[in-house]
Amino acid sequence: MSFSGSYRSGEVDFLLTRLAAQQFTGVLEKERLIQSGQRHYSQMLSPEAVPSARYMALFEAACRANNGRMAQDCLRLAALIAERGGGTGGDEITLVSLARAGTPVGVVVARLLREVYGRQAAHYSVSIVRDRGLDCVALRHILASGHRPESIVFVDGWTGKGVIARELARSVHAFNAAHGTSIDSGLHVLSDLAGAAACAASGDDYLIPSSILNATVSGLVSRTVLDERIGPHDFHGCVYYGQYAQHDQSQHFADTLVGLATAQAAKGLPVAASLDAALAGAQSRAYLARAMARYDIADVNLVKPGIGEATRVLLRRVPRLLVLRQAGADDVAHLQVLAEEKQVPVEIDPALPYHAVSLIRSALDG
Repeated sequence: MSFSGSYRSGEVDFLLTRLAAQQFTGVLEKERLIQSGQRHYSQMLSPEAVPSARYMALFEAACRANNGRMAQDCLRLAALIAERGGGTGGDEITLVSLARAGTPVGVVVARLLREVYGRQAAHYSVSIVRDRGLDCVALRHILASGHRPESIVFVDGWTGKGVIARELARSVHAFNAAHGTSIDSGLHVLSDLAGAAACAASGDDYLIPSSILNATVSGLVSRTVLDERIGPHDFHGCVYYGQYAQHDQSQHFADTLVGLATAQAAKGLPVAASLDAALAGAQSRAYLARAMARYDIADVNLVKPGIGEATRVLLRRVPRLLVLRQAGADDVAHLQVLAEEKQVPVEIDPALPYHAVSLIRSALDG
């Protein structure tokens, strides 16, 4: 059964199975099990804590500095989707955000489609898991609810290496072949660092404020789970952190962005950005090759480029190194705090094509 998390009813339907709080796996043990191949990352969750007062101050500073930019990009993405939806899906647009980084973006963009562009827009948030694919049970549910395949638009926050964009394309291609549908597999994002999205508001690596929190900016929903508790007819799972309700920023954050974007729209709708996906893709591949050689890394999954991905590593993986283009830059202040708290070494590389890159520590060395 769907639920709206900590968002108001109508903002989003999470197509996720709410699981009882499971035996959480410590970060070090989780890393060892993932890298040894004994368990897939989707089969384990590490516990999430309420952000410290110091870290929340950084989130609030990030909001003051970048909410305007994020709101503008949400407005631009909504404009691009409205144009696209009019060509293939008629009046209806069915946003399908990828939980959970895509969820806040989906909430805001769906409202802008309705309130600024006058479009009918439903919003679902579903799970996608690297190497396991999109939750096809959820996708079938969306179609069974009366939404036309051509109306579906997939939304996420950003691309890092483009892994999820490619996973989405594989899953949707297989789904279309199996079901005789023609769902567009293109991913729509705020920031496309990898040149892998079908549609993006920006190609810049900037601090998207929602990227620096976990459940408390994503409807109090955990990262998605695909373990032995999920049957063949179940949605992928999640844990709902209702105990953190007093710390939740989710609805307030979305309302703030919608207000900013609506005010911007009143002054004139945004002009589409000029993006070069081929150049971004080439830059991404070149950097990954350099980083793997420089740091003696055999598994590309241990390299996480861009502020959003670098933040995820410091929040829930075992970091080996944080690489910054410029120390002290506002967009990476939260990363420097996390690195200090977790005693992660920091290297400065002025030639870095991103603001930040995190490397995950190999759990198999020695």
